Amino acid sequence: MSVKAGYATTLLRVASTEQSIHFYELLGFTTVDTDRAKPLGWARMHCEGGALMFVRDEEADDTLARTELLYMYTPDLITLREQLLSNGVEVPAIEYPGYMPSGEIRVEDPDGYIILVGHWGRSQQEAWEKRISVKT
Repeated sequence: MSVKAGYATTLLRVASTEQSIHFYELLGFTTVDTDRAKPLGWARMHCEGGALMFVRDEEADDTLARTELLYMYTPDLITLREQLLSNGVEVPAIEYPGYMPSGEIRVEDPDGYIILVGHWGRSQQEAWEKRISVKT
């Protein structure tokens, strides 16, 4: 008999749980639980296909944030970028690297965590499904 681990969540140390919640809501996450403290000590957020948990650490070393990399996908990168820009988030132009020719942006959250967001639409999904179904 094997025992499987449950749902995986990335845990990020942040200076302000409230600021992190606001930022990640812009990326489509919803808050599912908090400690209800003032200020919040921790929170858990979910989105389709992922989860994040934040723990407040006012003395967190910002070098930790620079070693983490989060990768997310969106079916509409142009609209997401415009939404982030209209909410005051600095977002450079969309890039088109070889591994993500349909487009990708790079943003930083309030604590300096790097987030790459790639465009993953219907055509990308179909191409990926075709590639993994081919027997080698």
